[in-house]
Amino acid sequence: MPKRTKAEAEATREALLDAAEVIFLERGVSRTSLEQIARQAGMTRGAVYWHFKNKSDLFHAMLDRVKMPLRQLLDDVEDAEQPRAPLESLRLATLHALERLQRPRSRRVHTILFHRCESSSDIDMLELQDRLSCDCYETMVERFQEARRTGTLVESIEPEIACRMLMSMFGGLMHDWLRAPQRYDIGEVGPRMIDTFFERITPTPAKPLD
Repeated sequence: MPKRTKAEAEATREALLDAAEVIFLERGVSRTSLEQIARQAGMTRGAVYWHFKNKSDLFHAMLDRVKMPLRQLLDDVEDAEQPRAPLESLRLATLHALERLQRPRSRRVHTILFHRCESSSDIDMLELQDRLSCDCYETMVERFQEARRTGTLVESIEPEIACRMLMSMFGGLMHDWLRAPQRYDIGEVGPRMIDTFFERITPTPAKPLD
């Protein structure tokens, strides 16, 4: 390929990832070839291999454009001047993740991840989803354990169980809404579900004695 500037190379790479989003969403990952992605982008297959080793490499690059680790979400909602309680940080980070999910690109890519990834020899989807889940669990359970130590998590729920409950609720909400987004407004329903969950696991302040 002729020598290009760094900006031109980056623009080509982004165009290929944009094309991959369109074709993966339309056809599914296993039924999409690199040649189809190249045609969608108005390029040759050689352009694809210039930037990506294979379809798996391209798929992970597409996912990286929208993926944000929980630690980053927590950093976004933290206030260095006024540290938040661990459960409040988790609540705000979960709401932040919900807001990001509704952005067009994030919505497309997560729809592909949840509903357009049939069994494929190119990509081990079970391993990928397990790795993403483990990364989230490790960060999340730390906050629930901190909440237990500081007395801000109800005694009846163990930190590990609270973590699994939140992950199951949010993962199920994502999966359900992305499958049929016309059924309800996740921007209205989601925050109510999240707030209700955190209300139920937060101890009720003791009433002052008369």
